[in-house]
Amino acid sequence: MSKRTRKMAVLAMLTAIAAVLITLVHFPLFPAAPFLQYDPADVAILVATFAYGPLAGLCVTVIASAIQAFLLGGDGIYGFLMHVAASGTLALAAGLIYRVAHTRKGAILSLVAGTVSMGLVMMVANHFITPYFMGAPTKAVDDMLLPVILPFNLLKAGINSVVTMLVYKTVSRYIIHGEEWLKKDPQAAKA
Repeated sequence: MSKRTRKMAVLAMLTAIAAVLITLVHFPLFPAAPFLQYDPADVAILVATFAYGPLAGLCVTVIASAIQAFLLGGDGIYGFLMHVAASGTLALAAGLIYRVAHTRKGAILSLVAGTVSMGLVMMVANHFITPYFMGAPTKAVDDMLLPVILPFNLLKAGINSVVTMLVYKTVSRYIIHGEEWLKKDPQAAKA
């Protein structure tokens, strides 16, 4: 299997995993705001980002968000925009830093920067997008920015970042690079 084919297959698999995780695994983190739902889809997105770069992570984000929002009963255009804003920011910020600092310390720094970036971008996105699509008064949304929306996004991105750090090396070794398959089939390494 060529590297390009492997990359396309892995990205398609990570996109499918992200779409399934968004759809099937979600629950509120704050009782005061049950509409803010945690989901672990960013783990698959961050794996794609670390393996293939920020643009790949953004592509996985957009495609998985579209599948969930429009095909699997998600929140339509509102959910699509908010998920792309949140996860796209996380993937871009983390991916750009990790591309330059490709070490464990760089990965941690990139995930912290991505988490903070996501929190800040989602405050702005909620200020402008939520009132328009949800019909909520801007003041009501703004009153939730610091006590609810910012902590939710920091917690969501933080949890997904920690999980990514725990699984990335193993996923990278076996799925991204296919070391186990190469050991079993030395001819595959020459393809």
